[in-house]
Amino acid sequence: MGRYAGAVSEQVQRTLVLVKPDGVARGVTGEVLRRVESKGYRVIALELRRATPDLLAHHYAEHQGKPFYQPLVDFMLSGPLVALVAEGHRVIEGFRSLAGATDPTAAAPGTVRGDLGRDWGSAVQQNIVHGSDSPESAAREIGLWFPAL
Repeated sequence: MGRYAGAVSEQVQRTLVLVKPDGVARGVTGEVLRRVESKGYRVIALELRRATPDLLAHHYAEHQGKPFYQPLVDFMLSGPLVALVAEGHRVIEGFRSLAGATDPTAAAPGTVRGDLGRDWGSAVQQNIVHGSDSPESAAREIGLWFPAL
């Protein structure tokens, strides 16, 4: 992919993507990664890990005190997850579009959540993936999950 003189700023961004414990348990991590890379984004960091209560407290700080906070933390602690950083032109917006609506029942076919997710009737939405929602969130979340970047 060549560049040429006078090209418009590419708005290259980074975003945090999490394949949540439900996605890892169901074996769809490879499919999520395939879709990220097929979209043309570059994976610059990737790790299979277990979240800690402290990490999740920082990650979900804005939700502390809300009724869904503890069930969400419990879900995210329920098994291993895959954390990755993707990079590319408008990747934050692009991955959120690729992921689909938060509710997998309402998510459009062709999206990760629309194709791979469903409502299991649990206390929290088990919807396969998380993606940062803004450049500020991406910077904060990448700093939490991948402090060396």
